[in-house]
Amino acid sequence: MRVAWQVGALLALEEAGLRFQHLDGASGGTINLAMLLSGQRPRDMAERWRTLEAKDFVSLMPLVDYLKKEWPAMGDGSGLRRKIFPHLGIDPAAIVLCEGLSATFNVCNATRKTLEAIAHTDVDEDVLVAAVSLPGFMPGVTWRGATYLDAVWIKDTNMWEAVRRGAEELWLLWCIGNAPVYHDGLFRQYVHMIEMSANGALFEELNRISELNARISKGDSPYGQRRPIVLHLIQPGQALPLDPDFYLGYISAGSLMALGYQAARGYLARQTDAGLPLNPEITAMTDSRPGLSFRESMTGPFAMGATTPEEGEKRAEFAVTMHAEVYIQDMAAFISDPTHTGVLSGTLDLPPLGLGLLCPTGVFRLFSPTDQPKTKHMVYELAFESGGKFYYLEGHKVVRDDPGFDLWKDTTTLHATLHEGKDASGPVRGAGILSLGMVDLVKLLSTVRVTNASSPMQRMETIGAFGKFFLGQLWATYAHHVKD
Repeated sequence: MRVAWQVGALLALEEAGLRFQHLDGASGGTINLAMLLSGQRPRDMAERWRTLEAKDFVSLMPLVDYLKKEWPAMGDGSGLRRKIFPHLGIDPAAIVLCEGLSATFNVCNATRKTLEAIAHTDVDEDVLVAAVSLPGFMPGVTWRGATYLDAVWIKDTNMWEAVRRGAEELWLLWCIGNAPVYHDGLFRQYVHMIEMSANGALFEELNRISELNARISKGDSPYGQRRPIVLHLIQPGQALPLDPDFYLGYISAGSLMALGYQAARGYLARQTDAGLPLNPEITAMTDSRPGLSFRESMTGPFAMGATTPEEGEKRAEFAVTMHAEVYIQDMAAFISDPTHTGVLSGTLDLPPLGLGLLCPTGVFRLFSPTDQPKTKHMVYELAFESGGKFYYLEGHKVVRDDPGFDLWKDTTTLHATLHEGKDASGPVRGAGILSLGMVDLVKLLSTVRVTNASSPMQRMETIGAFGKFFLGQLWATYAHHVKD
């Protein structure tokens, strides 16, 4: 379910102008591959993932199957067929007719215990369901006289399919965990089995490509490559929350996509023509840590052409509403970070440009230092596209002890400036002031969720750590009113 992360990475690759001749998907990645081949751009995909009901992934089998001595699985694929695929715009008929590139969907032929890379021109709905049918969770799918399942136990990527077609450059979006910790618990260890199988198969492919590169360097190129194969790999720096956190709403598709976009932009900024070394260390990541998410809505007067928030508030041509999703991936790291930076995504209602504008990536900073010792900012920045142009909404709350008791106003008033372009360096196109009302604050508190917690106690500890940090910062700024 968490492959929404890949969509954020795809969005960054599209913005960077990358184009591909061959696409390949395995396991959850086949869902995004199917969306692309159905004719969607990454931004379209992001909107569909953002509005997806995660609970639709799970569907029960007919009651009679649960009365059997041995269950075929815990659930079936009817939720995928009736709800997930239609909502995500997956159209098998369009996939088959897609031209201008080649693509393959990997499935496990459980009858023969082999991997099969099915050409996109031969795909139907049964293949798409089989590609994500994990043993135990969903039954096998009968297709052309054999039983098919998710390929993840054999491979979670099939780079060799591209290699044998002559590919000289590979880009891999890899969100399978590879942290050095082995966790207790039946579900976590089921996940570890997938991680070991998927990473092990990937490492075998890296060795195989390395050996082929040695042959190519000597002039022996069995698949037609003119130069050694280069690998670019985009992955999370920290293991992503597992599917239950997404299913239960502890992390949103928007936050996952923001993490994927961030990871891809980071790799694009540091990539070299030589790519990465072909060794297991390139997939290493840190273990998941308890984090926290919440949703916040702010609204207020705004004016196009205004150059300052105060001018926009005074002219008040229309109201702007920001629906923000904040995700703090690692609470301990967030608190120790001097800038206290998290991930921001969400939507904007900005009437001249559109309603429900998708903002797949942004920046959140809480009590971030400024060049004035007694002033800190709560930063909310969101990037979006409208009418073929990129825009960037830069907003901040000014936390500063002015005369009078202004704590509530400071922490609920967002000074917002709209820039044209991909960051705050672009020309100003509008401005205004948004605010958080008491009702909105109550709603915010009801959306607080903890990710990657191993127990209810750890959830409480994580919320407590955030509360202690937040209140501690406020005390340091405004406490003298209490003392006086």
